[in-house]
Amino acid sequence: MNAPNPESLKLVKDYSRPAIAFAVARVPGTDRVFLGSSDFKVSEADLSAAKFEPKGLYGHASYVTTLALSGSTLVSGGYDGKLVWWDTTMNKEIRTEAAHAKWIRQVVASPDGSRFASVADDMVCKVWDATTGKLVRELRGHGEKTPQNFPSMLYAVAYSADGKYLATADKTAKVIVWDAKAGEQLKKVEAPTMYTWDQVQRLHSIGGARSLAFSPDGQHLAVGGTGKIGNIDHLEAKARVEVFDWQAEKQVAEFVADKSQGLVNKLLYAPDGSWLLGVGGASEGFVAFFDVKSKKVLKQEKVGMHVHDLSIGPKFDSLLLAGHNKLTAYKLG
Repeated sequence: MNAPNPESLKLVKDYSRPAIAFAVARVPGTDRVFLGSSDFKVSEADLSAAKFEPKGLYGHASYVTTLALSGSTLVSGGYDGKLVWWDTTMNKEIRTEAAHAKWIRQVVASPDGSRFASVADDMVCKVWDATTGKLVRELRGHGEKTPQNFPSMLYAVAYSADGKYLATADKTAKVIVWDAKAGEQLKKVEAPTMYTWDQVQRLHSIGGARSLAFSPDGQHLAVGGTGKIGNIDHLEAKARVEVFDWQAEKQVAEFVADKSQGLVNKLLYAPDGSWLLGVGGASEGFVAFFDVKSKKVLKQEKVGMHVHDLSIGPKFDSLLLAGHNKLTAYKLG
């Protein structure tokens, strides 16, 4: 599939809401979307309705920070450490698992839909059977403490397009690539510029690798975060992406979005590999396209919110961003 030109990006509509949307999942080919938000709820909405009115489906005990949709099964994770399976056809809860001891940062579905993988601040990646909810395996390789002996966090997880590999990333910007079937650690890469430690003013750290994406051929692994931060009370550094030949454990490209500050919270490759998309932000959000081959930033667009998540259409011609107090829809092509 030939991907649309990033220059064709066009704003379609904003959808306002009172809560922060940390996660969004859109049913392919429809206007039906699911949201995980700061109101502790998983909600459903119809983007084509005359009035945008998300309807609460079920709740967590705290923020709902991640969603993964595979077929008719939606899985949500949150600050409460729970994973909830929801049948989107029958509109009923299937199961709830006390999955992690700490905040669940992300859950993703494998390309074939047979597995869900979750990561949390207990520094464990857990792989679940998508149908039964049975725990398949645990992947442990990230340290529980930063080099300064503060608690670390496990922010991101991603599958390769063929489902053979799984990558996980933490607060110190250490990234591990695993054999998804065997559960064995294969390689490790690091992006230390994404981690800031302030030993003078706050005795506090910030940053980390917040997003991951394998290239369509599985050769490269993109890591998103932010640069070194001068004032750790604010995400004032420029958005940053580093791309690795992970098997050689070698960086092959880096991008600094000179017009965009803050964290790169989500990354996504075009199906033909012609561009890499990153979204995120600080007080203000952004959408940015990168050309890995030429090592150039193709396009940067400001978004009037900190962007936490994205959903893209099956033809890569529509983009839905979720963030602080609204959703924003774009067209491509």
